Amino acid sequence: MGSEATRGEVELRTHFVDNGDGWRLALHRRHAPDRLDPRRRPVVMVPGFAMNAFILGFHPRGPGIAEYLALAGFEVWCVELRAQGQSVRSSRARRRFGLEDLGTVDLAAAIEGVRRHSAVQAERVDVIGCSLGATYMFIQAAWWPTHRIARMINLGGPLRWTAVHPVLKGLAAAPPLWSAVRIRGTRRIARGVLPVVARVPRLLSVYMTPAICDLSRPDALVQTVDDPVPAINRQIARWIRRGDLVIDGRNLTEDVARLELPLMTVVATGDGIVPEATAASAHDAMAHDRRTLLYAGDEQRPMAHADLFISDLAEAQVFEPIARWLARDAASDGRG
Repeated sequence: MGSEATRGEVELRTHFVDNGDGWRLALHRRHAPDRLDPRRRPVVMVPGFAMNAFILGFHPRGPGIAEYLALAGFEVWCVELRAQGQSVRSSRARRRFGLEDLGTVDLAAAIEGVRRHSAVQAERVDVIGCSLGATYMFIQAAWWPTHRIARMINLGGPLRWTAVHPVLKGLAAAPPLWSAVRIRGTRRIARGVLPVVARVPRLLSVYMTPAICDLSRPDALVQTVDDPVPAINRQIARWIRRGDLVIDGRNLTEDVARLELPLMTVVATGDGIVPEATAASAHDAMAHDRRTLLYAGDEQRPMAHADLFISDLAEAQVFEPIARWLARDAASDGRG
């Protein structure tokens, strides 16, 4: 079953898929019927830590990245994994889960759901991992034996914590505390805090740049966040301390280094959440020549983490280059 809405030329329809682990995952499909190019693969977008798909369809002054890509002729799917956005938990769902569950079980189920409901006939999909969503993408590609990923775009996400902001490094000093503290009502907290910190740009600079972001709609902006998951908080803290993500003795960086999938990496030059060296770590780990590294922002006008999605510079410096990269002849990398 799905629900449908239309905004201008772009149609939005939501489907749900069972992940086999007690969750119904939300899949939000956008396409512009008169512009859809059926020769292109579906594009699957994966939000990250304490995020949901709202930020992928939202921009305060124009189309969000999902709508932009739909208008460029792609069928775009913004997926919400367990505990994200509109995904629904059943009574039989496990209470504890980790990064590996999101990257293997959930993303595999989401991609199969996309292929089942897509109007585009393709064996594989192109995936855009946003922030921690890029890590889920890498886990799926490296650890799921029958993954359906053809090409990967890392939009400001970490693989190896080569560089860490001092605040995150301090928080990561005590991983057990991250899982002991439950943060609820994140949107309510953000709604109260955002207007205050917006008057002190330096407080926001680690995450966004008020000079290039329209913050006049706080009620819309706070819809982009979800409550963080304590067990995942703890995993992230240990990962930051160690550098590499290691689960059950398996090193994700080493496994990603062996992948030969085309990869585009988008780095925000002023990112305080995922610094440049960390965002570029997958690009640096892989050895093949089908890699593209894109810098968003420069010394004069740096871009922070959220700027990749909602800033005045995002369309020209992020959305358009991604659309151009995705539109390259799919036959050159095996369209299947």
